[in-house]
Amino acid sequence: MKPIFAFAAKVNSKLVLDPKLVLEKDERYFLLNKNLKGMVRTDFYYAGLYLGKTKKGKFFPSFNLLATLAETKANKVIGTEKAAWLFICGRDIFNEGIKSVQGSRRKGDFTLVLNVYGECLGFGKILQDLSSKNITLAIKNVSDIGDFLRRER
Repeated sequence: MKPIFAFAAKVNSKLVLDPKLVLEKDERYFLLNKNLKGMVRTDFYYAGLYLGKTKKGKFFPSFNLLATLAETKANKVIGTEKAAWLFICGRDIFNEGIKSVQGSRRKGDFTLVLNVYGECLGFGKILQDLSSKNITLAIKNVSDIGDFLRRER
């Protein structure tokens, strides 16, 4: 559970999960409900809500986890429609593509990226202080929901 909470802290979220309902298998983390917890055996492949995986000591959050974090108080950037589409296509977000910012605006912090409808599209790293008016490239795309489709080529 430590990698999940460490990632949540990176986006300035205070995620609340019952540790008894989080199951780790082969460095993959799943959130189960009480009924499912009693039924799961050790030889399962997938159960409950997939939260992410650890690979070579690095945590990779699932989009389920990102969506859950987006419902909490966290660092969030709401992009314009055009910026949101480009972000899903793997592009970074420029200053003019930011509609609003919630939480941290500091360089080096991580932030969730949402569209105008509040849907979490992924997360990125703030490249320059977002309070400054003299920036162009604002958010570096780290992971987005379009990644799955791009890998299918």
